[in-house]
Amino acid sequence: MAGIPGGPHRRAVRALVKAGFRVAREGRRHIVLSDETHIVTVPRHDSLNALTLRGIVRDAGLTEEEFRELL
Repeated sequence: MAGIPGGPHRRAVRALVKAGFRVAREGRRHIVLSDETHIVTVPRHDSLNALTLRGIVRDAGLTEEEFRELL
């Protein structure tokens, strides 16, 4: 099983919205999403590091496989 590949922040936000998150607020540097249980902050980078993305997935309460299916 391969890890989660890094990529653009928009792809991560789109996958989290599919998972039931909604955008709580947007700033110039970060997007904050919430699903009433978890709060996740996604930095606005053209290319998110794979380790950063793995931490976002963990904070969202998803497994890597569940997140990969949402991409």
